Amino acid sequence: MTEILFYHMERKTLEQVLPELVAKCVERDWPTLIVAGSQERVESLDSLLWTYSDQTFLPHGKSGDGNDTGQPVLLSTSDTRTNGSEVCILVDGAGTDKLNEFNRIVHLLDGRREEAVEAARKVWKTLDREAHDVTYWQQDGTGRWVKKA
Repeated sequence: MTEILFYHMERKTLEQVLPELVAKCVERDWPTLIVAGSQERVESLDSLLWTYSDQTFLPHGKSGDGNDTGQPVLLSTSDTRTNGSEVCILVDGAGTDKLNEFNRIVHLLDGRREEAVEAARKVWKTLDREAHDVTYWQQDGTGRWVKKA
């Protein structure tokens, strides 16, 4: 069964959280797909992953650049698993209906945007009602992730 995780970001931004999650996926050899809401966002996340740290390299590519199947991390506006991804990270309210095609689906939501929180609650309730394996993580006062549900 696919594990579905919701990360409610309050202390850190997407630009801080995403590289950390991607680094863990790469470290564990989990092919990963990051689905964004627009091509412009794909471009900005591509730039982020190239430049976020001088000490770490996160191998990745953008969908359609010619080598989708060989990318350990693929950025896209589509939830198509062209790189054989096991993990799907959804940002900016992107979604997927391919719940059984991934081992893990991660919803990253900006806790400072009420509309993002409300949209995530609706998705959570639907998935929970359908008896999926869902967990909800929220940052505490120190920025540490705490399991809330």
